[in-house]
Amino acid sequence: MRISQLDGKGVALWGWGREGRAAYRAIRSRLPELPLTVFCNPEEASEAASLGDTHLVTDTDATAERLGAFDVVVKSPGISPYRPEAIAAAERGTRFIGGTALWFGEHVGADGVVARTVCVTGTKGKSTTTALLAHLLRAGGHVTGLAGNIGLPLLEVLDPEQSPEFWAVELSSYQTGDVALSGAHPHIAVALNVFPEHLDWHGSEARYVEDKLRLLTEAAPKIAVVNASDPRLAALPLPGSVVLRFGDDSGWHLREDDLYRGGHFVMDTRALPLPGRHNRGNLCAVLTAIEALGLDAAALAPHAASFRPLPHRLQSLGTCDGITYVNDSISTTPHASLAALDCFSQRRVAILVGGHDRGLPWEDFAEAMREHAPLAVITMGQNGPRIHALLAPVAAQGGFALNEASDLADAMAQAKALLGDDGVVLLSPGAPSFGMYRDYVARGRHFAELAGFDPDTINTIPGLGIA
Repeated sequence: MRISQLDGKGVALWGWGREGRAAYRAIRSRLPELPLTVFCNPEEASEAASLGDTHLVTDTDATAERLGAFDVVVKSPGISPYRPEAIAAAERGTRFIGGTALWFGEHVGADGVVARTVCVTGTKGKSTTTALLAHLLRAGGHVTGLAGNIGLPLLEVLDPEQSPEFWAVELSSYQTGDVALSGAHPHIAVALNVFPEHLDWHGSEARYVEDKLRLLTEAAPKIAVVNASDPRLAALPLPGSVVLRFGDDSGWHLREDDLYRGGHFVMDTRALPLPGRHNRGNLCAVLTAIEALGLDAAALAPHAASFRPLPHRLQSLGTCDGITYVNDSISTTPHASLAALDCFSQRRVAILVGGHDRGLPWEDFAEAMREHAPLAVITMGQNGPRIHALLAPVAAQGGFALNEASDLADAMAQAKALLGDDGVVLLSPGAPSFGMYRDYVARGRHFAELAGFDPDTINTIPGLGIA
């Protein structure tokens, strides 16, 4: 859907966060006099009213009846279309889309493809993968846009002063369906992995998987790059796309720590600033996508050595009194916490887990602790007691220390006491921050502050925008 197609329709915005404000500005850039209603909280309503837009009305009560009065509702990604009021409004004929759908609609070519756009999704690793893709393309001299779920809404770069040669776009499971709704096909879609996540938004694991994979199954990219080692992705039928696989012997893959293209050795990855073998494995996804763009991926691969890791993603803050502090606040699934532990398997580690309870299962994590436990696991947050109860029988066998904490400060104090003057305090919660913090960024900043580091120096995502 193009923004011009909203003309003459009843249109509302649902959400006035960064995505909502970006949608407002994008619509106004094309349709300055289109009547708009924004559904938001009272504080946001005051901010919206202060704009002085006589064609903008605010409403703080997004009921099914009120939403159902509009032809189109442009909702922010964090608002689930499976909420009862959204379902009821949709049954009345209201169409719900996101800013991602509008951006793709504005960029679609005559052939239905958004040319030279690489979309990246996956339960974990998608931000680092997308940023690494942009980094390597720029290292090759190509002007590249880096945007999406990584921290810059696509609609904020709707009309850039300089049109990039390539787009590197991160998409969450909240946004993948929007690409399908736009009617456009990505040039390349990359799928890294699929684990249960965001069950509160999607309603079930099955729906999460279905929504996540809509980027491949419904948006029908021209080229699909999928992880051969993920059984769900490897077996996915994609008749409308050329399918390229990474992680198997015929393409880009790792052999231990060595990077190979088919049977040809390319480089040793151990010194790369990509924490965790899973991130170095995602380098294979990046190189597969670059190759699909018609570029020499092998020539660009060494530039991964100059990549700057992203904040809050296995981010080493530094060492104080013998203890290294690692900020993995972005970790919102137990699988991510296990991957983080694997990065420090040779160190004495106290891992801090727990947060908002979305109902994700922790049984696999508990089972892994039988053979791959750190020195200590400290639980906290809403789901902390549930995690602690699962781990207690395993810890009782003498494999690791298991403590409970009232909050992050308490968890860190206990971790330092257990480690003494040597080890790693690893914040990898495996759960969202809601209820205790605004988001994972605020949680990571507080972790840095409690550890004695300046939170402002660890918070910038490098390379956002067009460069």
